[in-house]
Amino acid sequence: MASEFHHALVIGASSGIGEALARKLAAQGALVSIVARRADELERIAGEINDLCGEERAFPFPQDVLRRDEIPHLFQEIPRAMGGLDLVIYAAGVMPEVDFEEYDTSKDSLMVEVNLLGAMAWLNEAARRFNKLGSGTIVGIGSIAGDRGRSANPGYNTSKGALAIYLEALRNRVARRGVRVVTIKPGFVDTPMTFGKPGLLWLISAERAAEIILAKARRGVVCAYVPARWRLVSWVIGSIPSFLFRRLKI
Repeated sequence: MASEFHHALVIGASSGIGEALARKLAAQGALVSIVARRADELERIAGEINDLCGEERAFPFPQDVLRRDEIPHLFQEIPRAMGGLDLVIYAAGVMPEVDFEEYDTSKDSLMVEVNLLGAMAWLNEAARRFNKLGSGTIVGIGSIAGDRGRSANPGYNTSKGALAIYLEALRNRVARRGVRVVTIKPGFVDTPMTFGKPGLLWLISAERAAEIILAKARRGVVCAYVPARWRLVSWVIGSIPSFLFRRLKI
């Protein structure tokens, strides 16, 4: 049975899918705390949401996910500001350009820090809170890119693949307490991360992605590809033998 969300937290809400999720949640009547590194963008988005809704529904909390020591305190402050919390979405992510012959550990480190360790820091707090409450929904935005070790961007693939494993482990830990953990694996979405990249198959808007993600979160599905047709693509890619797959520059 679908459930409605009344108090939501979106990390990575200053652009792309995270911003679209925050706007859609507020439009559907939820109070939403939005977190991102860029304070000016957060203030702008919160102001636009509140003006459109005619009341205060968006609460900005500037925070850089690299500063993980700040997260436990913020996680106590956010539910107090809204009067509750029943949904936490981690949508923060980075994917710097990496040339095919480039081996840049600093870029790889940044992707792991933001895409994986930032998610773990925020969602560990969510799991701790929801586990005590015996309810709540956690959503992690991964990627189809994490389903296999593609040669084009090893660091990004690794960060998203590890995120999927972390979310599965978290789900197995908290499900017995009535907490839902939803893994989302988008294909190509029209966001600043994908802007200007050629040959993007089945590109959808961030707004459409947000609509699908929230529908899946309400149902509490285990794992969803966005849109669903990417599940078939993942199956095809997973079926390619390694000796052939390594020849593909994808």
